[in-house]
Amino acid sequence: MEEAVDSRLLDEGSESPKDLSARSLKKAVEKKSKLSVVSLFAGIGGFDIAFESAGAEVLLQCESDKYCQAVLRRHWPAAVLASDIRSLDASSIPDADIWTAGFPCQDVSLARGNHGRNGLTGNHTSLFFELMALVELRSPKIIVLENVVGLLNSHQGRDFAIILRELTSRGYAVAWRVLNARYFGAPQSRSRVFLCAWLGDPRRAALSLFEPAASAKLERERAGFLAPSTHHTGAIVPEVAYCLAATSGRHTGNDWSRSYVSYKDGVRRPTPTESERLQGFPTNWTVPNSDFRPPARGLDSERYRAIGNAVAVPVVRWIADRIKAVERMRTSKSVGNRFPKEVLDVCPELRVDGRLVDFAEIHSKIAVGGFSYRWKNGGCAWGDEIVEGNASPAPANIIPSKFVDLLDPDTPDTKYFLTANAAVGIIRRADVVGRTLFPPMRAALEAMVKNPTEVVASVTAENAWRDKGAKSSVRPTGANKRGKIETTRASARRALRRAD
Repeated sequence: MEEAVDSRLLDEGSESPKDLSARSLKKAVEKKSKLSVVSLFAGIGGFDIAFESAGAEVLLQCESDKYCQAVLRRHWPAAVLASDIRSLDASSIPDADIWTAGFPCQDVSLARGNHGRNGLTGNHTSLFFELMALVELRSPKIIVLENVVGLLNSHQGRDFAIILRELTSRGYAVAWRVLNARYFGAPQSRSRVFLCAWLGDPRRAALSLFEPAASAKLERERAGFLAPSTHHTGAIVPEVAYCLAATSGRHTGNDWSRSYVSYKDGVRRPTPTESERLQGFPTNWTVPNSDFRPPARGLDSERYRAIGNAVAVPVVRWIADRIKAVERMRTSKSVGNRFPKEVLDVCPELRVDGRLVDFAEIHSKIAVGGFSYRWKNGGCAWGDEIVEGNASPAPANIIPSKFVDLLDPDTPDTKYFLTANAAVGIIRRADVVGRTLFPPMRAALEAMVKNPTEVVASVTAENAWRDKGAKSSVRPTGANKRGKIETTRASARRALRRAD
């Protein structure tokens, strides 16, 4: 199925075509052209605002969520808004250069663990096939897709192989690459797989996601989660936030891996406006149109969920600029039988652990149920050939950004701050799994807890229980009564007795 990349492909006639140079890309961007976009699974318009800022025009949006529709109507009142891709008539879709789709990820998301990860057979992610039915009828020139990295491994790699084949069988060349928002001007560690498909044009597909220059060297990546920055309000945050999740407005201390904002003796979650900025949206982007009726509890849950499901705008803007430049370049579509060499000339990233894969063999194994494959994080597929390698998640020139620069100018309402009971839960859960918390956050959480040594005793007991093979439980082991944390001597003793 696979073979090592032939070194001759790298050495013989390896000069890059003149039109692939960085100078040509820059000149192409400067040429004024109005690309048009159809946005499917539009969400709150992350693809849309990114392409619009690159000079494109949004013609149609399709989104089923009522709240997201209200956000879209506020920002694009002139665009056609459809509500369900399953009932979208292909003939009603306006002619457009680019179709974008952040198709639903619930059935492949790692956030769900192994439970409910049904891949392309799931109720949500299977909507990809509705998209393909429309592509079959309209054949847009360019398709840009985004999803969670778990898509690469869903069903032992089978689902990603099917997605590639659905596109290549319709005449598209498909490039894919895992990109992390932290390197594109959005200070959160958000890795997503992006696919760019060009109708009959593998060279342009590759150039849309890969640069002729090598990516920037990445160093001390973990340090960004631990290095503190202090805001003028006294808030302390790491340089880089964790990936924003599609959560509700509640914060019960069940998730230590969220991003938090710390103070000397308090901890809070980021506000909706801070979350917007972390994704690259303008402040208050997720305020809906005036005709939307908000629930009595407010809009925080809707805003957090929509922001967490959105694409990181700066990453898509980088892709949009490259597509605009590549679309204007003078280059032949035909690569003949030189596809692997052409891709490797254009994409030096794919030379790292690069390999060639036979698509026909992949699908014969899928047909008999014997397919299992670990896709690399970058590649290009055309016809029955695939070139893939371990591409960097960063561009050649990293765009610096810091979490502290996106905080609100004033200390927010107390409703965003954690309770002492939530502090106990975070400490316990982090310690049970052996996770090192951001040091200022750890200090603030312990300051919120009346007797942190009791929490440590509980965790020690629970770890002893786990070490002896018992099933772990990380539910809070005490009650919060009259503002005092009643931690867990009794529960710890019970845990130790069970371990014995």
